[in-house]
Amino acid sequence: MKLTALTATAALLVAAPAFAGGPDDDTLVINGEIEMITKTEAPAHLDGALGEQVISGWHYRTDETQALEADQFDNPGMIFVDQALDQFETVEGGAEKSCASCHEDIESFKGLTAQMPKVDEAGKLVVMEDLINECRTERMEADAWKWSGAEMQGMIAAIGVQSLGLPMNVAIDGAAQPYWEQGKEMYYTRYGQLELSCANCHEDNNGNYIRADHLSQGQINGFPTYRLKQAKLISKHNRFRGCIRDTRAETFAEGSDEFRALELYVASRGNGLSVETPAVRQ
Repeated sequence: MKLTALTATAALLVAAPAFAGGPDDDTLVINGEIEMITKTEAPAHLDGALGEQVISGWHYRTDETQALEADQFDNPGMIFVDQALDQFETVEGGAEKSCASCHEDIESFKGLTAQMPKVDEAGKLVVMEDLINECRTERMEADAWKWSGAEMQGMIAAIGVQSLGLPMNVAIDGAAQPYWEQGKEMYYTRYGQLELSCANCHEDNNGNYIRADHLSQGQINGFPTYRLKQAKLISKHNRFRGCIRDTRAETFAEGSDEFRALELYVASRGNGLSVETPAVRQ
């Protein structure tokens, strides 16, 4: 018997008594020092789609997973950050340069992650992977890194750590508006044989369960995220691809214009939440 979109959704989404009522009310403080903004007033441009508050995915995880993110010594994603800090000083490529040859100190990137993605001077929407590979290929004359490779996501996390605790503040007006509108349309488009959109899970059913996963609002302020079941840092586009694939649809490629636009829209939904990179999720 053929399932309709409604019955398919109902079959996947089940309430879990242990998490009845949705996210918890705990407070995330990194290393006992940096108090994170994990719940805040929803941006006006959401028009009430998420209610009064936007909420970090941290609030939807188990106590054990939450504790891993609260202490950078225990956070397994910090291994990749440490490797990236070494890579930052490593000379590579035909120009015989390292990242530090131009940028000197990685701390100079403070605030950048909170504003990404953004539109460059040429009017193109760029994400962090674009900026890193542009530096590698054009300035260092080195090979580009793979989008979801350990080197790339480790460097993005290391840059993100410099903005740890700062509120997301992604621009959606001016030159960014057409891209934002494209991303918004994607967010509400139903894909695949299951005919599910991003909003079906992260708006209509956040706080419920889909199989063993407690559905959050789908915020990306903690990416790259260390996923315990994959034991590595996961890129935003990798997660987008996985979600669309789970609707039983052909998905877009990492780095595609479609996923760039979707990244801008989803990032803007978390404006006001702290940069949490690297977050820890199941």
